[in-house]
Amino acid sequence: MNVGFIGLGAMGREMAAQLLKAGHRVRVWNRSPEPVAALVELGAEAAATPAAALSGEVLISMLADDAAVADLLLDEVLLASAAVAVHVNMATVSPELARRAAELHQRHGIGYVAAPVLGRTDVAAAGNLNILAAGEAALLDRVAPLFEAIGRHTYRLGERPELANVAKISANFLLVSAVEALAEATALAEANGLAAADLLEVLTGTVFPGPVYAGYGSMIAERRYDPAFRLALGLKDVNLALDAGTAAHVPLPIASVLRDALLDGIAHGEGELDLAALGETARRRAGSA
Repeated sequence: MNVGFIGLGAMGREMAAQLLKAGHRVRVWNRSPEPVAALVELGAEAAATPAAALSGEVLISMLADDAAVADLLLDEVLLASAAVAVHVNMATVSPELARRAAELHQRHGIGYVAAPVLGRTDVAAAGNLNILAAGEAALLDRVAPLFEAIGRHTYRLGERPELANVAKISANFLLVSAVEALAEATALAEANGLAAADLLEVLTGTVFPGPVYAGYGSMIAERRYDPAFRLALGLKDVNLALDAGTAAHVPLPIASVLRDALLDGIAHGEGELDLAALGETARRRAGSA
């Protein structure tokens, strides 16, 4: 397929590379030129402007947040002149923005699909992301080959695009909750003389097996916070959950605790570290950082 791709951050770069590997023609645009150059070496074409990326069969965007999507792509003049048939927005954005984007694209005769993903950069590099997709069934069918190149499974969540964003926000809220609970449990164990690695062995071998506790648990135990899912992005997602809860009159008391823990880490200069750096916040509260 002829694909435009906008947004080449850590995740976007890997996703675009998977499309190239699968034989799709990919035209890329990014604010900073370095990722564009790297993908051109892999066979991509460079788009001089965002508008130039909206001239293929499908546009995929993987931008940071609501503001970036609105600034770059929710422009009446841009969409009125776009030749693209479908826009697949794979960013984690608010349900409100998804609704607004879908309405705006429909006015200009462009299909709109929301398809945020679950998985870190290493998962994206292996083409094993889980894709949460929502939009008209015919549009999902049309872009299915692209999803097959990027991910291992696509969950179809209905025809309203915002439902995919609700699913992603809910999943990330639960993920951050798990990491915060694991961080607090680790601080408790260490304060009482139990090594974090020993606690992790017990937890992952009994009641909490699986990639979240094993992966983040080892990072917390080893105090290894290589950036992948940054604290700053975790805060963005928790705030999205709080906003969505407010709009739907759903109290999320745990989300308020998570917001404060994330703000604590960011205030201590850890915003660019991985979410596992919540372990440092828990240790500071315990007086053992």
